[in-house]
Amino acid sequence: MWWGVRCNLATVLDGVRLYAITPDEDPDRIADLVGAVLEGGAGCVQLRQKLLGRAELLDLAKRLAPMVRTAGAAFIVNDHLDIALLAAADGVHLGPDDLSIEAARRVAGEGFLIGASASTPEAARRAVAEGADYLGSGPAFETPLKPEKEVIGPAGVAAVSAAVEVPVFAVGGVTAGNAGELVAAGVRRACVIRGLAGSPDPAQAARDLLRVLAS
Repeated sequence: MWWGVRCNLATVLDGVRLYAITPDEDPDRIADLVGAVLEGGAGCVQLRQKLLGRAELLDLAKRLAPMVRTAGAAFIVNDHLDIALLAAADGVHLGPDDLSIEAARRVAGEGFLIGASASTPEAARRAVAEGADYLGSGPAFETPLKPEKEVIGPAGVAAVSAAVEVPVFAVGGVTAGNAGELVAAGVRRACVIRGLAGSPDPAQAARDLLRVLAS
């Protein structure tokens, strides 16, 4: 397992194909969902909850961290480096309005995963130069979560992936029904929210996504 150990971050996420991101639901629902997607084979889980207060978010992060660790997956907290560290998460995912990657690395040290978002090869190279260990890239498909963002499509994600040597995960509207388009473009990693949380059987949805991504 890799939590707390930065011995070989170049290969930490190499085996991860499915990166699950939590929706804005209540903590019990999120915990149930995380348990299900881990059962289905998700290799990474990100706690992304925009509606909870910070104290509640920390409580939830501390609740999820051992669940994810026991399953042998990586646990990432979105946006909040302090909460990620206090919850003993494996990393943090930072957006353009969050703490800089360089500043986060100074605080967290070398035993911590830092992810970033990039929709162009130029942005991807810049994020990696600043110290990002992996990237989320998209939107790969139309998504109501970020309707203002221009869809870059599977080809756009593939271009980002080709520009850097760190793992790149397609994000935005990915489901088992369209993941084959990613694979056709050479992309075999995906971050998924609604494609898992919106399923009546998230564990099976995770298995279905993994089957397509591995095809």
